[in-house]
Amino acid sequence: MTVTIAQIKELREATAAGMGACKEALIATNGDMQEAIKYLREKGLAVAAKRVDKESKEGIIALASAADGKTLALAEVNCETDFVAKTDAFKKFVDDAAKVALEGKDIEQTLNDDYKMLLTKTGENVKIRRQERYALEGAGVLSGYIHMGGKIGVLVEVGCDKADAPELAEAAHMLCLQIAANAPRYIKPEDVPQAEIDAELEIKLNALKEQKGKLPPEQALVGIKKGMAAKFCTQICLLKQDYVADGEVTVEKYLDGVSKTLGAPITVKRFVRLQLGA
Repeated sequence: MTVTIAQIKELREATAAGMGACKEALIATNGDMQEAIKYLREKGLAVAAKRVDKESKEGIIALASAADGKTLALAEVNCETDFVAKTDAFKKFVDDAAKVALEGKDIEQTLNDDYKMLLTKTGENVKIRRQERYALEGAGVLSGYIHMGGKIGVLVEVGCDKADAPELAEAAHMLCLQIAANAPRYIKPEDVPQAEIDAELEIKLNALKEQKGKLPPEQALVGIKKGMAAKFCTQICLLKQDYVADGEVTVEKYLDGVSKTLGAPITVKRFVRLQLGA
């Protein structure tokens, strides 16, 4: 059949697919616009299936926030190239994905048709990788942060009775910056699994043995292990890390200072850090 330029233009406006793909779809479906749209979606899935072995480590992490700030969400969508990650179609899809995550819904199920069309537009192996959602529990504040144009995303929940104090909001924001920069895995040493500490000690002690030729006596080893474990926890525990805005104090000491100003204790209840492709 003959396909008109007007038909191709209409399909292109509806799907943002290329002119050639739109013409192909219309010919394959005898000019049926709805069937042509379906054809393009299915083609997008087929393209993705062929490229499943291609690494998808580029993309964007987006943040969405409820109007009252009491619910925040992150969404990560990966693609193969930075070029695609910078396109308006890809950026819009990730923003929409974050809004879906904010509602507590599954992104792929909710945006299934949009996802299929994105596959068609990009021709890449696009992956909806993960989503996180925090709803405020009790007195306190939530804070979210996107770093490096969507390469890192952070959510943190801080508990405090002075929830409306601007100092608390500022402290929560500074915690986001800390988490983005220093990538802690736990809040405090008590949260670190003993198995993880033991594994780290084994690595350190093996290195020490190679360096010295043998390990110190068991009596001395007790103190060495304790020191190694403490140092390890300062690296991976948020409260024990050096505060990024003032290396003279730890994050714990910084929060103690804010607590004194507010006249109420501050508790870091939870946090999450997403790093693109990691």
